[in-house]
Amino acid sequence: MELFLESLEFPEDCNIVLGQSHFIKTVEDLYEVMVNSVPNVKFGLAFNEASGPCLVRKDGNDSELIELAVKNMLRLGAGHSFLIIMRNAYPINVLPAIKACREVVNIFCATANPVQVLLCKTEQGKGIIGVIDGNSPKGIELDTDITHRKKFLLDIGYKR
Repeated sequence: MELFLESLEFPEDCNIVLGQSHFIKTVEDLYEVMVNSVPNVKFGLAFNEASGPCLVRKDGNDSELIELAVKNMLRLGAGHSFLIIMRNAYPINVLPAIKACREVVNIFCATANPVQVLLCKTEQGKGIIGVIDGNSPKGIELDTDITHRKKFLLDIGYKR
């Protein structure tokens, strides 16, 4: 057994959802989730098939993001995992519907932060053990940080 890290690559103006699924129909259903959840979302989706031809399946409505999702998933090589790279949307807009998707087993992360994926490789294949999402805490928020957090939520439309 071998353990290693792979960093996901995606544009700074994008968010991602990395998850685990169990069926080839994942691609079609996650496509529907994305276009039905957020008008004008741009996204690329890749799914690593874990049986049969074991292909990286792909879909989306932005060729750059589709290509990037495929590149990341090919490098990860973990069966039955998927990656959605999205622009013009936040994970909070799509996560309830992704979690409700019948094929989705687990969500590893939903973020705009740098992501490292911890993988395990055996003679059978690769699997995702977990992720490192962003950085470790550097302290405890002060009153000024609370004010900044609340203002940020107002600015992006999540608080009134």
